[in-house]
Amino acid sequence: MESHARGDGKPSSSRARFALTCALLVLAVAFIALGTWQFQRLAWKLDLIARVDARVHAAAVPAPPQADWAHVDGDEDEYRRVTATGIFLHDKSVLVQAVTERGAGFWILTPMRRDDGATIIINRGFVPSDRRDPAARAKGDIVGTTTITGLLRLNEPGGAFLRSNDPANDRWFSRDVEAIGTSKALTEVAPYFIDADATPNPGGLPIGGLTVVQFRNSHLVYALTWFALAAMSAAGAYIVLRHKRSGPPKQ
Repeated sequence: MESHARGDGKPSSSRARFALTCALLVLAVAFIALGTWQFQRLAWKLDLIARVDARVHAAAVPAPPQADWAHVDGDEDEYRRVTATGIFLHDKSVLVQAVTERGAGFWILTPMRRDDGATIIINRGFVPSDRRDPAARAKGDIVGTTTITGLLRLNEPGGAFLRSNDPANDRWFSRDVEAIGTSKALTEVAPYFIDADATPNPGGLPIGGLTVVQFRNSHLVYALTWFALAAMSAAGAYIVLRHKRSGPPKQ
Protein backbone atom coordinates (compact mmCIF):
# COMPACT_ATOMS: atom_id res chain seq x y z
CA MET A 1 0.00 0.00 0.00
CA GLU A 2 2.76 2.41 0.93
CA SER A 3 4.61 1.57 -2.29
CA HIS A 4 1.48 2.29 -4.38
CA ALA A 5 1.03 5.77 -2.75
CA ARG A 6 4.61 6.72 -3.26
CA GLY A 7 5.01 5.33 -6.79
CA ASP A 8 8.03 6.20 -8.87
CA GLY A 9 6.83 9.71 -9.90
CA LYS A 10 6.95 8.97 -13.61
CA PRO A 11 3.36 9.93 -14.59
CA SER A 12 3.56 13.23 -12.71
CA SER A 13 6.99 14.14 -14.06
CA SER A 14 5.95 13.19 -17.59
CA ARG A 15 2.96 15.53 -17.43
CA ALA A 16 5.16 18.31 -16.11
CA ARG A 17 7.71 17.81 -18.89
CA PHE A 18 4.90 17.74 -21.47
CA ALA A 19 3.41 20.97 -20.13
CA LEU A 20 6.83 22.63 -20.05
CA THR A 21 7.55 21.51 -23.61
CA CYS A 22 4.24 22.88 -24.85
CA ALA A 23 4.80 26.18 -23.05
CA LEU A 24 8.27 26.57 -24.57
CA LEU A 25 6.98 25.78 -28.06
CA VAL A 26 4.15 28.30 -27.67
CA LEU A 27 6.69 30.90 -26.60
CA ALA A 28 8.89 30.07 -29.58
CA VAL A 29 5.96 30.56 -31.97
CA ALA A 30 5.00 33.83 -30.27
CA PHE A 31 8.59 35.13 -30.44
CA ILE A 32 8.80 34.21 -34.13
CA ALA A 33 5.57 36.12 -34.77
CA LEU A 34 6.92 39.18 -32.94
CA GLY A 35 10.20 38.99 -34.86
CA THR A 36 8.35 38.76 -38.16
CA TRP A 37 6.21 41.76 -37.20
CA GLN A 38 9.34 43.76 -36.42
CA PHE A 39 10.74 42.92 -39.86
CA GLN A 40 7.51 44.22 -41.36
CA ARG A 41 7.88 47.38 -39.29
CA LEU A 42 11.47 47.67 -40.49
CA ALA A 43 10.33 47.58 -44.12
CA TRP A 44 7.69 50.22 -43.37
CA LYS A 45 10.21 52.47 -41.58
CA LEU A 46 12.77 52.24 -44.39
CA ASP A 47 10.07 53.11 -46.90
CA LEU A 48 8.99 56.07 -44.76
CA ILE A 49 12.58 57.33 -44.47
CA ALA A 50 13.04 57.08 -48.24
CA ARG A 51 9.79 58.94 -48.93
CA VAL A 52 10.55 61.69 -46.42
CA ASP A 53 14.06 62.11 -47.81
CA ALA A 54 12.57 62.53 -51.29
CA ARG A 55 10.14 65.19 -50.00
CA VAL A 56 12.83 67.13 -48.16
CA HIS A 57 14.96 67.41 -51.29
CA ALA A 58 12.14 67.91 -53.80
CA ALA A 59 11.23 71.24 -55.35
CA ALA A 60 8.97 73.33 -53.13
CA VAL A 61 5.23 73.37 -53.85
CA PRO A 62 2.52 75.72 -52.54
CA ALA A 63 1.34 74.90 -49.03
CA PRO A 64 -2.00 73.06 -48.96
CA PRO A 65 -4.89 75.54 -49.35
CA GLN A 66 -7.80 75.61 -46.95
CA ALA A 67 -9.88 73.38 -49.22
CA ASP A 68 -7.30 70.59 -48.78
CA TRP A 69 -6.66 70.91 -45.04
CA ALA A 70 -8.89 67.97 -44.17
CA HIS A 71 -6.75 65.72 -46.36
CA VAL A 72 -3.34 66.70 -44.97
CA ASP A 73 -1.76 63.46 -43.80
CA GLY A 74 1.45 62.73 -41.95
CA ASP A 75 2.44 59.74 -44.07
CA GLU A 76 2.05 61.70 -47.30
CA ASP A 77 2.67 65.35 -46.43
CA GLU A 78 4.90 65.81 -43.40
CA TYR A 79 8.35 67.21 -44.25
CA ARG A 80 7.19 68.20 -47.72
CA ARG A 81 8.93 71.36 -48.97
CA VAL A 82 6.32 74.07 -49.36
CA THR A 83 6.02 77.81 -49.88
CA ALA A 84 3.58 80.26 -48.35
CA THR A 85 2.96 83.94 -49.05
CA GLY A 86 1.32 86.43 -46.71
CA ILE A 87 1.82 89.01 -43.99
CA PHE A 88 3.38 88.15 -40.64
CA LEU A 89 1.36 89.05 -37.53
CA HIS A 90 4.36 89.67 -35.30
CA ASP A 91 2.28 90.90 -32.38
CA LYS A 92 0.72 87.44 -32.13
CA SER A 93 4.00 85.50 -32.10
CA VAL A 94 4.67 82.90 -29.41
CA LEU A 95 7.89 81.47 -28.04
CA VAL A 96 8.17 77.69 -27.76
CA GLN A 97 10.98 76.32 -25.63
CA ALA A 98 13.57 74.49 -27.71
CA VAL A 99 16.92 72.74 -27.45
CA THR A 100 18.90 72.76 -30.69
CA GLU A 101 22.44 72.31 -31.96
CA ARG A 102 22.89 75.98 -31.05
CA GLY A 103 21.87 75.40 -27.44
CA ALA A 104 18.75 76.21 -25.45
CA GLY A 105 16.35 78.89 -26.47
CA PHE A 106 13.06 79.32 -28.24
CA TRP A 107 11.31 78.74 -31.55
CA ILE A 108 9.58 81.88 -32.80
CA LEU A 109 6.17 80.89 -34.11
CA THR A 110 4.48 83.69 -36.01
CA PRO A 111 1.07 83.57 -37.72
CA MET A 112 1.06 84.44 -41.42
CA ARG A 113 -2.19 85.83 -42.81
CA ARG A 114 -2.71 84.97 -46.46
CA ASP A 115 -4.73 86.86 -49.04
CA ASP A 116 -7.52 84.28 -48.87
CA GLY A 117 -7.97 84.98 -45.15
CA ALA A 118 -6.41 81.74 -43.98
CA THR A 119 -3.67 81.73 -41.36
CA ILE A 120 -0.60 79.50 -41.31
CA ILE A 121 1.66 79.34 -38.26
CA ILE A 122 5.28 79.73 -39.33
CA ASN A 123 8.16 78.50 -37.20
CA ARG A 124 10.50 81.28 -38.29
CA GLY A 125 13.42 79.74 -36.46
CA PHE A 126 15.47 79.73 -33.28
CA VAL A 127 16.57 82.50 -30.94
CA PRO A 128 18.82 82.01 -27.89
CA SER A 129 17.37 82.61 -24.46
CA ASP A 130 18.97 86.02 -24.09
CA ARG A 131 17.21 87.25 -27.25
CA ARG A 132 13.68 86.25 -26.34
CA ASP A 133 12.61 89.88 -25.91
CA PRO A 134 11.07 91.07 -29.22
CA ALA A 135 13.02 94.35 -28.89
CA ALA A 136 16.29 92.37 -28.96
CA ARG A 137 15.47 90.93 -32.40
CA ALA A 138 13.23 93.61 -33.87
CA LYS A 139 15.27 93.77 -37.10
CA GLY A 140 14.06 90.30 -37.97
CA ASP A 141 10.38 91.32 -38.03
CA ILE A 142 9.67 91.34 -41.74
CA VAL A 143 6.99 93.88 -42.69
CA GLY A 144 4.64 93.56 -45.66
CA THR A 145 3.91 90.65 -47.95
CA THR A 146 6.63 88.02 -47.98
CA THR A 147 7.15 84.46 -49.15
CA ILE A 148 8.75 81.76 -47.05
CA THR A 149 9.94 78.27 -47.95
CA GLY A 150 10.16 75.46 -45.46
CA LEU A 151 9.03 72.03 -44.36
CA LEU A 152 5.41 71.21 -43.61
CA ARG A 153 4.99 69.85 -40.09
CA LEU A 154 1.95 68.44 -38.33
CA ASN A 155 0.40 69.85 -35.19
CA GLU A 156 2.06 68.98 -31.86
CA PRO A 157 -0.79 69.05 -29.32
CA GLY A 158 -0.56 68.98 -25.57
CA GLY A 159 3.02 69.87 -24.78
CA ALA A 160 6.30 68.10 -24.21
CA PHE A 161 7.29 65.27 -21.88
CA LEU A 162 6.02 66.13 -18.37
CA ARG A 163 5.42 69.74 -19.44
CA SER A 164 2.01 70.83 -20.65
CA ASN A 165 1.42 73.98 -22.64
CA ASP A 166 0.02 76.83 -20.55
CA PRO A 167 -1.76 79.17 -23.00
CA ALA A 168 -3.16 81.36 -20.20
CA ASN A 169 0.38 82.33 -19.20
CA ASP A 170 1.78 82.16 -22.74
CA ARG A 171 4.13 79.29 -21.87
CA TRP A 172 4.63 76.82 -24.70
CA PHE A 173 6.55 73.56 -24.86
CA SER A 174 5.23 72.19 -28.15
CA ARG A 175 4.07 73.66 -31.43
CA ASP A 176 0.35 73.20 -30.89
CA VAL A 177 -1.07 75.35 -33.68
CA GLU A 178 -4.67 74.73 -32.67
CA ALA A 179 -4.07 75.94 -29.11
CA ILE A 180 -1.92 78.85 -30.33
CA GLY A 181 -4.67 79.92 -32.73
CA THR A 182 -7.26 79.85 -29.96
CA SER A 183 -4.97 81.68 -27.52
CA LYS A 184 -4.24 84.46 -30.02
CA ALA A 185 -7.83 84.73 -31.27
CA LEU A 186 -6.86 83.68 -34.78
CA THR A 187 -9.37 82.38 -37.29
CA GLU A 188 -9.11 79.82 -40.10
CA VAL A 189 -5.81 78.41 -38.82
CA ALA A 190 -4.17 75.62 -40.85
CA PRO A 191 -3.82 72.25 -39.05
CA TYR A 192 -0.10 72.30 -39.78
CA PHE A 193 2.83 74.67 -39.40
CA ILE A 194 5.85 75.35 -41.55
CA ASP A 195 9.47 75.16 -40.38
CA ALA A 196 11.16 77.97 -42.29
CA ASP A 197 14.36 77.12 -44.15
CA ALA A 198 17.79 78.65 -43.58
CA THR A 199 17.12 81.82 -45.63
CA PRO A 200 18.69 84.55 -43.43
CA ASN A 201 16.38 86.98 -41.67
CA PRO A 202 17.29 90.66 -41.27
CA GLY A 203 19.55 91.05 -38.27
CA GLY A 204 20.34 87.35 -38.26
CA LEU A 205 17.43 86.26 -36.07
CA PRO A 206 15.45 84.04 -35.95
CA ILE A 207 17.68 81.30 -37.36
CA GLY A 208 15.76 78.94 -39.63
CA GLY A 209 16.72 75.67 -41.23
CA LEU A 210 17.31 73.79 -37.97
CA THR A 211 14.69 71.09 -38.49
CA VAL A 212 16.04 67.69 -37.48
CA VAL A 213 14.76 65.06 -39.90
CA GLN A 214 15.59 61.83 -38.12
CA PHE A 215 13.61 58.71 -37.34
CA ARG A 216 14.43 56.18 -34.68
CA ASN A 217 14.89 52.81 -36.33
CA SER A 218 15.57 49.94 -33.93
CA HIS A 219 13.30 47.40 -35.59
CA LEU A 220 16.17 45.17 -36.78
CA VAL A 221 17.56 44.94 -33.24
CA TYR A 222 14.11 44.13 -31.89
CA ALA A 223 13.55 41.48 -34.59
CA LEU A 224 16.87 39.76 -33.87
CA THR A 225 16.11 39.84 -30.15
CA TRP A 226 12.72 38.15 -30.65
CA PHE A 227 14.24 35.52 -32.96
CA ALA A 228 17.00 34.83 -30.43
CA LEU A 229 14.38 34.30 -27.73
CA ALA A 230 12.50 31.98 -30.10
CA ALA A 231 15.66 29.94 -30.66
CA MET A 232 16.29 29.74 -26.91
CA SER A 233 12.71 28.59 -26.29
CA ALA A 234 12.93 25.95 -29.02
CA ALA A 235 16.27 24.77 -27.64
CA GLY A 236 14.72 24.52 -24.18
CA ALA A 237 11.86 22.43 -25.58
CA TYR A 238 14.38 20.11 -27.29
CA ILE A 239 16.35 19.63 -24.08
CA VAL A 240 13.19 18.73 -22.17
CA LEU A 241 12.14 16.24 -24.85
CA ARG A 242 15.60 14.69 -24.96
CA HIS A 243 15.59 14.31 -21.20
CA LYS A 244 12.21 12.56 -21.44
CA ARG A 245 13.44 10.10 -24.05
CA SER A 246 16.69 9.27 -22.28
CA GLY A 247 14.96 8.91 -18.94
CA PRO A 248 16.62 9.28 -15.55
CA PRO A 249 20.17 8.03 -15.15
CA LYS A 250 20.52 4.40 -14.11
CA GLN A 251 21.77 3.70 -10.62
